[in-house]
Amino acid sequence: MRKLVYYVAVTLDGFIAAEDGTFDGFVFEGDHMEGINAEYPDTLPTQFRSALGLQDAPNRNFDTVLMGRNTYQVPGGLPSPYAHLRQFVVSSSLIDTPHDVAVIRQDVAGRVRELKEEDGLDIWLCGGGKLAAELLPLIDKLLLKIHPVVFGRGIPLFDGKADITKFRRTDARLFESGVSFMTYERS
Repeated sequence: MRKLVYYVAVTLDGFIAAEDGTFDGFVFEGDHMEGINAEYPDTLPTQFRSALGLQDAPNRNFDTVLMGRNTYQVPGGLPSPYAHLRQFVVSSSLIDTPHDVAVIRQDVAGRVRELKEEDGLDIWLCGGGKLAAELLPLIDKLLLKIHPVVFGRGIPLFDGKADITKFRRTDARLFESGVSFMTYERS
């Protein structure tokens, strides 16, 4: 069975984006970039993979990406950001998407359970916080890039009602840039 993995950057105070959905405050330079991009090339937008010479890098971890509408439509976003993956956007209002971006309009948890039953690599929950809170019972693993920055307010890692859910840390890597890369699996 495939795992649903919430892989996301987060601030020290638990935000995945600023209030307006932007994430300019995160650290985009430093030793963590090369290390994480080499291990997770499948999480780079297709356009950036090409610019970094990774367009032929195989998907190592994920073959499917799941996004909330706001994550899909971030300011300056691309119409098909992860063309090298199967792309799903959760939205009840989104109408116009490219042919390679499927929209899930209802029974999100049911559709995610179906995806988890399929053969293949894991499913990347890219964001956002509301979708993560809704899918928390189905999340098997957290991959958190914890940046040494405080936003003070913004979009939380889990934005909404969620039951207490325990995870155990299975890996931790610290980078000179100050970014910590933490892996947690459901207890």
